Amino acid sequence: MNESGTSCTTFFFKEALSTLCIDNKRKELLENIAHFIGSELQAGRQVNINFICTHNSRRSQLSQVWSHFATEHFSLRNIQSFSGGTAVTAFHRNTVKTLQEKGFIFEIANSSIENPVYTINYTGCIKPINGFSKRYDSLHNQYPFIAITTCSEADSNCPFIAEAIQRFHLPFKDPKSSDGTPIQAESYLAANRQISGEIHYLFKFLSDNYPF
Repeated sequence: MNESGTSCTTFFFKEALSTLCIDNKRKELLENIAHFIGSELQAGRQVNINFICTHNSRRSQLSQVWSHFATEHFSLRNIQSFSGGTAVTAFHRNTVKTLQEKGFIFEIANSSIENPVYTINYTGCIKPINGFSKRYDSLHNQYPFIAITTCSEADSNCPFIAEAIQRFHLPFKDPKSSDGTPIQAESYLAANRQISGEIHYLFKFLSDNYPF
């Protein structure tokens, strides 16, 4: 496979799924999330997905970006993707870099040094993504929402989210430990690939089983 005739982002999205090994337990979790989203759509409800991790700087941001991309890739309607944390930090520069390397275009909408706001586009983008670090209960995130926690710690250590209509724990390994090391780029690429691949699996399952 090569990138001829397709965007770098789409190529990576497809490759991530085709090269990813997802065990049966993980597939069951992803399919359960898809089933819940599908049941909400069938009931005529808008679906807001809120990916939540402590600092809203790495895994939750990657999840939001790929969820938005997948929604447009599969031409799904009435789904919006957001992210948040229990603390506000910033959309980490290494997360920005690994996404830029896969075709996402970041423009600074607000040049706050501590927590810049990005407008994120890609080839074929219909609606740009608004990316910055915020709390999960920020007014920038739409309600009601499905909470998907991405922390690698045990589910019991994640915050109680009373606002969520449903909650799922979908942990990913944090690339933070590689910051400033020789394996930094490799670690962020691995996180980017896993999250892209699993989000692809989730939304492909949704599209295949809940055609609208």
